[in-house]
Amino acid sequence: MAISSTINKISLNIANMDSHYYESHDLTVAQHPSETDFRFMIRLIAFMANASEQLSFTKGIASDDEPDLWQKSLTDEIDLWIDLGQPDEKRIRKACGRAKQVIIYTYHEGKAKVWWQQQKEKCQRFNNLKVIHINAEGVEAMMKRSMQLQCNIQDGEVYLSDDDSSFTVTMENL
Repeated sequence: MAISSTINKISLNIANMDSHYYESHDLTVAQHPSETDFRFMIRLIAFMANASEQLSFTKGIASDDEPDLWQKSLTDEIDLWIDLGQPDEKRIRKACGRAKQVIIYTYHEGKAKVWWQQQKEKCQRFNNLKVIHINAEGVEAMMKRSMQLQCNIQDGEVYLSDDDSSFTVTMENL
């Protein structure tokens, strides 16, 4: 018998002073059985940083043909492709060829630095690619099946809180 995904309900209020985006989102997001709580929270942070009415979660880990998040136009073109982790050059090339803009969020400091040193030169040729490292140690402590989160973004920092805790998440352009 296959292990099924965990369904998480998130009530999210976003106040992004950097992009002047102020909105509430009621999200239902599946967590793949192999996805850690930390990675799941990184996916949520990536959503918060790029939030719009058109941004949506995809099959992510469960599919090789889709990113973790994407934003599509009304004509079904991919405007924004968001991947997490350390994708290989082939996946990066594919994403840059299919989408107007690609963002890769790395999140494990040691692994990310080694990966970036290997990929940096190869990635410079893509004009539509951004690579950003998320520093969010301990944020997985907020993980619950049902969450009510407040997100404030200002000067590139994400202030994330719920009833029990708060975290400051920083993002570094690589």
